[in-house]
Amino acid sequence: MKIFISRVANDLRVGFLIRPLVIALLIGAAGMYLSTLEENYPQIRNWIPTMLFPTTQDPAVAQLILSNIATAMMTVVSIVFAILLMTLTLASTQFSPRIIISFVRDRVTQQTLGIFLGTFLYCLGSLPAARNLPTAFCPVVTVFGAMVLAFLCVTWLLFFIIHISRAVSVTHLVDRIARETEDMIMQTLPEMRGASETVQKTVPPAHIDEVGTPVLSDKSGYILAMDNEKLFAIAKNNDITIHVVRRIGHFIPAGIPLLGISGKGKLTPELDRALKKAFDIGATRTLDEDIEFGILQIVDIGLKAVSAASNDPSTAINCIDQLSSILIRFAMHRAPQTEFYYPENTLRLSIPWLGFDRILESAFEQIRLYSQADVAVSLRLLRAFSDIASTLPDKESRKLLVEQGIRLVAGCSEKLAEEVLKEMHARLAALEKMA
Repeated sequence: MKIFISRVANDLRVGFLIRPLVIALLIGAAGMYLSTLEENYPQIRNWIPTMLFPTTQDPAVAQLILSNIATAMMTVVSIVFAILLMTLTLASTQFSPRIIISFVRDRVTQQTLGIFLGTFLYCLGSLPAARNLPTAFCPVVTVFGAMVLAFLCVTWLLFFIIHISRAVSVTHLVDRIARETEDMIMQTLPEMRGASETVQKTVPPAHIDEVGTPVLSDKSGYILAMDNEKLFAIAKNNDITIHVVRRIGHFIPAGIPLLGISGKGKLTPELDRALKKAFDIGATRTLDEDIEFGILQIVDIGLKAVSAASNDPSTAINCIDQLSSILIRFAMHRAPQTEFYYPENTLRLSIPWLGFDRILESAFEQIRLYSQADVAVSLRLLRAFSDIASTLPDKESRKLLVEQGIRLVAGCSEKLAEEVLKEMHARLAALEKMA
């Protein structure tokens, strides 16, 4: 059930099918219902100002207005798609192909398409009601609704253009990805870490040779989600121990072990299918439960900014600031349960987990390597290390940041003059004191 809900939620957030289609069908159905309601209760047309419809007996007027609005809406939809495709092309080339999914899941874009297509369906659905035979009928209220929708679409189009212009701004884009990642951290890791608790550590997957009978994946793709409760229940009911060997966000080729089982139970075809159904595997990574994916999107933008072709340190600094905010948020939360026992002292399920040490490496390792010739970016990295270290309770985690700082200064020492390195050595010394 969790995997089904995850897939439905992902379809709602990602893509131009579900949400725009639902909005369009609702608005279109409203046009058909309103025209029927007006025909059965003609007195409701008295609410419409007579200055808009001096006569309510000429169906040709209603047909003309509805057909013109429907034609205009399809023209506007083509314009919206053109703007959207231009935005996606610009973003993928200027920033990173990974961030396209951030534009696709944008609610404003999906709502824009839904409203415009819905207005078209509204006019299309109510147009047959305006007729001359067998009895002349002019759906005044329905036409008035179409005019209101047309005005709304014009206003919404202006709002959409402003929204897209902000969406392609790198500052706004990085901030949006960071906020989405932090929101996902709070949803995935609801429990806050205690003040004296150590920061969550990486739980590596067990080696496939050590976990018994392998269960091979029957399709290739990225692991988007897994149902821990279902796997735990399967392990208890079949008297087995399940070791998951690929975490969320990993790519799994078809024919490669997805997990391994050991214990008294045997791997039957039914058990094999049940275990695979607990995993959601897709062609592209998503932000639903994959914390690292949000970080990698920002890292891609930062790497593009520090490249010789772009040479945009301000953007790289912005990415570093947002990455430090994400890591601080991540470190504030308690790691999820990765081992499940039943009965007590009998391991039934083990799941790998990406801890603070690996998240730190994913966030800063590449930027550190490619920014060693940029003083401003390197200085901001050292400040970010200090900011993160000041929030960590254990020395072991702070030492990870100190090691990053030492490697950063050592790399910069090979490319920068000594007088430029004074401020970096001072910040590194302050960082070392924290450890």
